[in-house]
Amino acid sequence: MNKKYSLGLLTLALAGTVSLSSQAQEKKTVGQTIDKTATTVGHKTAEVAVKGSAKVADKTYKGKMAPDGTNVYIDGKNRKYYVNKKGAKVYLKPSQIADKPIEHK
Repeated sequence: MNKKYSLGLLTLALAGTVSLSSQAQEKKTVGQTIDKTATTVGHKTAEVAVKGSAKVADKTYKGKMAPDGTNVYIDGKNRKYYVNKKGAKVYLKPSQIADKPIEHK
């Protein structure tokens, strides 16, 4: 009887440990997902804000594109830049600026 009681307690303890550890992993995964989503939303918000202010304050370099295919802007000091996916201004060398392809209608 004593062996059965000990074996039952051991089984119950193992089952409880497994269930608690799996719940802890789920919470960690949800937290990581929320962090990743918040970071993505923050990057997109920054990108849109910087592009909006660049269109108002700076000139757009007509007929030219950045290495990633986006618009090139010219600031007040005649420096050329584009806005990356994280919302940061990336200044370009003249060799990095390419012509936009001609659109056929």
